[in-house]
Amino acid sequence: MPMIPTGFLDSRLKGFPTHQSALAVAEAGLQGWELLRGDLMLPMAVLKASAIEHNLHWMAQFCRERGLDLAPHGKTTMSPELWRRQLESGAWAISLATVFQASVAARHGVRRVLIPNQVLQWAELDALVHLQDEAPGWWVCFLVDSEAQVTQIEAWVRDRQWPGRWPVLLEIGIPGQRTGCRSADQALALARRIHASSSLRLVGVECYEGPLASCDHDKDRAGVRELMDRVEGLARAAVAESLFDVTAADGGALILSAGGSAIFDLVAERLLPDLGVPVRGVLRSGCYITHDHRRYQRYLCCVGERLNLRETLKPALELLACVQSCPEPGLALLTLGKRDVGQDMDLPVPIWQADVGGIPVPVPAHWHVDALNDQHAYLRHDPQAPEAERPRVGQTVGVGISHPCTTFDKWRWMPVVDDDYRVVDAITTWF
Repeated sequence: MPMIPTGFLDSRLKGFPTHQSALAVAEAGLQGWELLRGDLMLPMAVLKASAIEHNLHWMAQFCRERGLDLAPHGKTTMSPELWRRQLESGAWAISLATVFQASVAARHGVRRVLIPNQVLQWAELDALVHLQDEAPGWWVCFLVDSEAQVTQIEAWVRDRQWPGRWPVLLEIGIPGQRTGCRSADQALALARRIHASSSLRLVGVECYEGPLASCDHDKDRAGVRELMDRVEGLARAAVAESLFDVTAADGGALILSAGGSAIFDLVAERLLPDLGVPVRGVLRSGCYITHDHRRYQRYLCCVGERLNLRETLKPALELLACVQSCPEPGLALLTLGKRDVGQDMDLPVPIWQADVGGIPVPVPAHWHVDALNDQHAYLRHDPQAPEAERPRVGQTVGVGISHPCTTFDKWRWMPVVDDDYRVVDAITTWF
């Protein structure tokens, strides 16, 4: 398989010094850049090395203690450098949402890919075959949730005269939500249809519990219990009828997979049922590697309560912006906007401030962002506060985010920084 060469950074990338010669990604940490000294233009998205390391270790230990495997959702970051860190920390596979994303992973050396999504377009199937031809032994598995999808795949197989059989997971869905079988009868009929097909092999069952998350412990437990009862019920029925066809290439075990980034602890309790055959429980949480300061921070507080843990994940992704104007009392404008930070779940939250060359200190409690333009954030504050508690032109403000997926896709590179915001490494993204 033609491998994509090691990435380079240059002045075409937002935040990279426009006067700087191109660098290999590995050279970014050798430049002596210090964000608090003003060495890079702001806004700048950064990853904190210590938090990344903590989160990798925390999730690896979480899975190890429960006998589970991890196939983190790589769409969160689309970063080969971070995928490599996840694999080095013990991840069994990388999950990707689309065939395009799977191709990026394959060409960066990821050897096992799970696509927790339906694949049926002929161009998608053509692409997967080419990837397998380029790298014999490359493993990919995707979801099936309807007999119509099976029919589409079989038509492609006949037209292309392809001799193989795709390993697939049958998806159990939630009424009113995304994809997946809605009833037990539909799921079992589909499992039988897959078993009868010469184009597919049923190797496991999958679900996505994310829409159930509410931070109401009783409600979340009840919702997950009902969903996982359906997953386990289908798996038991399919085992009883010998509908699974698992090979050594699939890891030699029936796959049960679930796990977003909010209530993964609840599905983790149900991924290794005794079915009388070997079972591989696979979590797919993706946002854990960087976490965030709002949405997932709230969910992980609930995870900590359920598990009686004082510490869970740490936010690793921040954006640094400059106060560029204080045009009226109570308002400051930051060099940060919709093109820099996700806002699909929550607006960014200011967490620290620093003068050029200074030491970061927490922002006053009355600071908050209430709106974004393309390139500006509206930082509101109490106009009657003491002058020392008001933003000043030229200050750096560190901003936390909510839902990392929609911030990563706005950057093609990010510096990795130590706790003093000195650049020690970098990552690239391939959206």
